[in-house]
Amino acid sequence: MKTDSLKKLLVHELKDLYSAETQLIEALPVLADKATDEGLKSAFRSHLDETKRQRSRIEKIFKKMDFSPRGHRCKGMEGLIKETSDVVQDVDDPDVLDAALIACAQRVEHYEMATYGSARAYAEKLGDYDTADLLQQSLDEEGAADRRLTTLAKRRINFEAAVS
Repeated sequence: MKTDSLKKLLVHELKDLYSAETQLIEALPVLADKATDEGLKSAFRSHLDETKRQRSRIEKIFKKMDFSPRGHRCKGMEGLIKETSDVVQDVDDPDVLDAALIACAQRVEHYEMATYGSARAYAEKLGDYDTADLLQQSLDEEGAADRRLTTLAKRRINFEAAVS
């Protein structure tokens, strides 16, 4: 599909988000297993449930638009997950690994927030306020996940990595 209109750009962003969330659903259990801090494990598991709901919202939007969410691979998320995998292999100290996992997860959150924000803005401009509202819900959840990771890092994990 050639992207020559704002609606097609919105569809492209939604396909990107769908692919990103699908990839993340596969990656989050691995991150939870690799984390040693129980709060971080819990954050990854909780975000897995949110991610599944976010993907369901995107499916709902596509159904309403009469488009399929499939047929696109989010290369940005693919790269972020690959980078995280490399970090997991390169870091030996468990406390340092937890700090590194937070940094990697926050990169993912920021990527998602940027994409959800753009898609929401397109939907609003097109007058599709139901879609904009659904995307805002996911954007709010991504922001909350990012703040939870920051709190974990500041309160405990970065300190433990520094003294490790």
